[in-house]
Amino acid sequence: MSGPATNRARNRAVDRTPVDGADVCVIGAGPAGGLVAARLADAGYDVVVLDAGPRFDPGDRQERMERAIRPAYDRPDVWGVGGERDAHAATGEWFYPLNHARVKGVGGSTLHWQGMVMRLHEADFNSRSERGVGVDWPIDYADLRPYYAEAERELGVAGADDNPFGPPREEPYPMPAFPPSYSDSLFAAACEELGISMHSVGNARNSETYDGRSECVGYGTCQPVCPSGAKYDATVHVERAEQAGATVIDRAPVQYLEHSADAVRAAEYATPDGETHRQEAEAFVVACGGVETPRLLLLSESEEYPGGLANASGLVGKFFMDHLFAGTGGVLDEPTRQNHVGFITSESHQFYDEADAEVGPFKLEFFNYAGPSPVELALTGDDWGDALLERLNAEYGDHVAVGALVEQLPREDSYVALDPERTDHLDSPVPDVHWNVGDRALETIERANQVQEQILDELGAEVTWQAGPDSTGPAYHHMGTTRMGNDPEESVVDPQCRTHDLDNCWIAGSSVFPTGGAMNPTLTIAALALRVAEDIERSL
Repeated sequence: MSGPATNRARNRAVDRTPVDGADVCVIGAGPAGGLVAARLADAGYDVVVLDAGPRFDPGDRQERMERAIRPAYDRPDVWGVGGERDAHAATGEWFYPLNHARVKGVGGSTLHWQGMVMRLHEADFNSRSERGVGVDWPIDYADLRPYYAEAERELGVAGADDNPFGPPREEPYPMPAFPPSYSDSLFAAACEELGISMHSVGNARNSETYDGRSECVGYGTCQPVCPSGAKYDATVHVERAEQAGATVIDRAPVQYLEHSADAVRAAEYATPDGETHRQEAEAFVVACGGVETPRLLLLSESEEYPGGLANASGLVGKFFMDHLFAGTGGVLDEPTRQNHVGFITSESHQFYDEADAEVGPFKLEFFNYAGPSPVELALTGDDWGDALLERLNAEYGDHVAVGALVEQLPREDSYVALDPERTDHLDSPVPDVHWNVGDRALETIERANQVQEQILDELGAEVTWQAGPDSTGPAYHHMGTTRMGNDPEESVVDPQCRTHDLDNCWIAGSSVFPTGGAMNPTLTIAALALRVAEDIERSL
């Protein structure tokens, strides 16, 4: 193990040449890569992080927030997504709008995520045994439980132990939960009549000052921009890794993993000046997300691996999953104070563990941002003065909505592949997201809609819209494309997330999930990343 290079990253702001003698090369500077890099750099290892996108200046966040609320800009515009660099195909039965909710850059998707974090339920790890569908994970909840607690501390999670349906916990959340919103109190009265339990939401945002970051100050633009830094994003751990001596090279998309039959030797990456470099290391961590991770492995084909690197099983890219959205909304004859809070403060897991082979798990989310905000209304239309005020009074403040996340089962015909016809700005084949959903997910959406309708009916709301089986869409949680398992013929990585085929290559991120459950995946990503760092440290 070589010694840490203390301030190297700060002194090499524009130097994108490789680092000599690196112990670990981490590809991807999102939450998984950031946590692995920080943990190993803290332990004294010489770590290099390569990310395909740029560093974003924190000073620009207020400008990005202002862009986000203007109708002239679509969501990808806020973080510079699109164009030839981010080209993709979508050839499945269901169109997949990949660029709507991804970020290429240091911090990854956490730069614009909602910030909800919760643990998978115990039965999610044993779907085949408990529900009769899907597969069982090679680890169970007990294996991940201590890492979940550690991940909550690392990210900084505000929450309360008030969920009677959640998995067992071992300690309080690092910060107290955010209080229920005003509209939560309206939902609570209706849910009490229906016998539906509501509880707080774990949020990776500061309800009080934590880890040197401010408490939430209420901008309300959490998705896609938190200007204050109260919401966790992966730059926290990337910067921590740098402070411990790691080198972070941005705008360095890895094009190929050079390898022998049993080990990765170097990551070949491009730079903005048109140069190509080779970063050598003792260990490699691929942490590029559920789409770009399989893409990189497939791009790294060779005589030893003609179907793509680490793909002796033929399963790299297979079993692409996402969560589907079910929602019902309407209007009330009274103020609901929506858009005063930019994130969800109450939900219900009551129906989650009723899942079986026919209907999957789902969780209910009680929205705090239903209907248009005053800013959105003010920036649309041509009226001014009294006419604008009249329209604001007529159209704002009486909306309500209940959402839900629904599980999609892993399917081999739902996958990420290389598009044979289209290439990106570096002449590499772009990813083709071939997304197929399945009947069980659609049945689950119907069930979630039924519960949502009951709540809004009890509330006395007029239903004005519904996202049902025919109008659902993805939650942009890319999972399953390098699945974890004990059998090398049935999986890509082992229970420690090390590839079966390569001794020195680990995969960190939701691509290793064998099933997806119906919980937002980031806390599980973080917990697994901490296990990956621990396993790498044992191996070095």
